[in-house]
Amino acid sequence: MGNLILAVDDSRTIRASVKYTLEKAGYEVVLGCDGKEGLDKLNELKHQGKKPDMIISDINMPNMDGISFIKELKNKMEYKFIPVLVLTTESQHQKKMEGKKAGAAGWLVKPFKSQQLVDVVKKFVR
Repeated sequence: MGNLILAVDDSRTIRASVKYTLEKAGYEVVLGCDGKEGLDKLNELKHQGKKPDMIISDINMPNMDGISFIKELKNKMEYKFIPVLVLTTESQHQKKMEGKKAGAAGWLVKPFKSQQLVDVVKKFVR
């Protein structure tokens, strides 16, 4: 298997699309449905001796939103340097700045084209 990506989104359709697209491109993908489950998945991976090479996160999610999720990640030394791509319907400059301030490395607005997602992931994961 290829590099490991954790994708967190509350939309089942988006999760399925991201998983299909990235697995087809050779990546291993683990899914979470919100920021809280994303943190749980990171703990599961840690117990398996794994760590994602990249994290993709939505912003608007129940339980724990994407900005809070990214802030949690960046406060943990073990995940601090993992690149985070925000994949969201939000395109406002203020939201992008909020994501960047939280620690996001990239921003991709939904809907996205499969190749567009793969190209962005390739920029961060080699």
